[in-house]
Amino acid sequence: MLAIIIQLIAGAIGGNAAGAVLKNQSLGGLGNTIAGVVGGGLGGQILAMMGTAAPVAADAAATAGSGMGMASIVGSVVAGGVGGGVLMAVAGVLKGMMAK
Repeated sequence: MLAIIIQLIAGAIGGNAAGAVLKNQSLGGLGNTIAGVVGGGLGGQILAMMGTAAPVAADAAATAGSGMGMASIVGSVVAGGVGGGVLMAVAGVLKGMMAK
């Protein structure tokens, strides 16, 4: 559950960061955040399905019982941030195409 929350928050940050960088594709503050949250959740789930979100043995031993090692947390942050940014950019491009 903690991994999903981390992915959603990182997605929102990634979506807003992508919106700040890609001014022409920006969906506005709320739109960037929503697209980022959705993209962060999707990105995290795709990473988990690929099997790369599992904690590293050393991290698992260091955080015994918690289920979230440092590698797993970093993976969730990266997957959420990238997923959020990518989905926001795709949604921005689609919005621009529809406006023409």
